[in-house]
Amino acid sequence: MAKTLFVLNDPPYGTERSYNALRLAGSLAKRDGEGVKVFLIGDAASCAKGQHKVPQGYYNIEVMLRAVAKRGGEIGVCGTCIDARGIADDELMEGTHRSSLEQLTEWTQWAEKTLVF
Repeated sequence: MAKTLFVLNDPPYGTERSYNALRLAGSLAKRDGEGVKVFLIGDAASCAKGQHKVPQGYYNIEVMLRAVAKRGGEIGVCGTCIDARGIADDELMEGTHRSSLEQLTEWTQWAEKTLVF
């Protein structure tokens, strides 16, 4: 199995880095033999906050994260980062979990490729 870790740093909206990272993560997660993990750190931690409301026709990061999770991808969210942004654990969307630098370290060792956005 090919193993890819995506590390996202940017907020869900305002730049297209998180959007593009999740496009690629979702595409990989659809393929047989691909292991995908996504770690949200810094401003990207807000990608995991549920209840995104976006204008019709605009991409929705929450929907994109759910698609990765539905296809077996794991999504960790930096605990320090969500605390700094006032996001409670129960506000995290389904399919994501509070994580840590320790888990990011483990996932980095697991991965054959690490892509940072």
